[in-house]
Amino acid sequence: MGSETFEMLKQAFGDSCISRSRTFEWFGRFKNDSTSTANDDRSGRPSTATTPSKVEQVRAAVNQDRRHTVHDLCAEDGIGYGSCQRILTEQLNMHRIAAMFVPRVLTQDQKDSRVAICQELKETVKNDPTLLLKVITGDESIVYAYDPETKLQSSQWKIPGSPRPTKARMQKSKLKMMLICFSDQEGIVHREFVPPAMTVNADSYCDVLRRLRENVRRKRPQKWRNQYLIIHRDNVPAHRSFKLSQFLAKNNMTVIPHTPYSPDLAPVTFSSSPR
Repeated sequence: MGSETFEMLKQAFGDSCISRSRTFEWFGRFKNDSTSTANDDRSGRPSTATTPSKVEQVRAAVNQDRRHTVHDLCAEDGIGYGSCQRILTEQLNMHRIAAMFVPRVLTQDQKDSRVAICQELKETVKNDPTLLLKVITGDESIVYAYDPETKLQSSQWKIPGSPRPTKARMQKSKLKMMLICFSDQEGIVHREFVPPAMTVNADSYCDVLRRLRENVRRKRPQKWRNQYLIIHRDNVPAHRSFKLSQFLAKNNMTVIPHTPYSPDLAPVTFSSSPR
């Protein structure tokens, strides 16, 4: 009878049919007047790992240090690995995830400053729609002393059957220099390389601004005739010194405030027209 039942199940369910041994097991149970499909009670000590007190123990340990591993929690609370996993996922509905990396974790004061500065810029642009066209943005960047070969430049002729040429990946050169660049919505206004072993401080940055003014006079006569320049740069110490503030005031150079740790919020980015 067990074999006939298995053949009938195979005919009805095909590949989804239970195994032959499981068919005989359930056939024997039903033959002995068992009508329940639940698992039989097993002998041995009942599980005590998922009691409310153990759940609270795990919750407290996780709240104290959310970087605890399952092994740490097992050792600390005396719980089996599987039971600890069930408590975390089923009882506490927790899942372990990696932290998302961000450029900078801002303080509340820095967040408030970002909001205030953005609101101020928005109001200023509302009153003067052409403001962003007048801004000159400057920044420093490290450039490496090599010109990497492009994929097209490294191509070469070959005949069928000859091995494909190989090329080692270019490593970054140890020779590097700092580039200072100023640009507006029309393009680059001034750029220069900082000499090796030279530090950009208040004195050297004032010299850079003098050369910037000269280039504005030659390349942007309209801006120069307005008798004042609107500069945007980040908040590094060399840009916030008292000496530099005196230089800016003396030469009618207005500075647009820059939000803390916001390299993506340069006004010239939004005023640049497609070229």
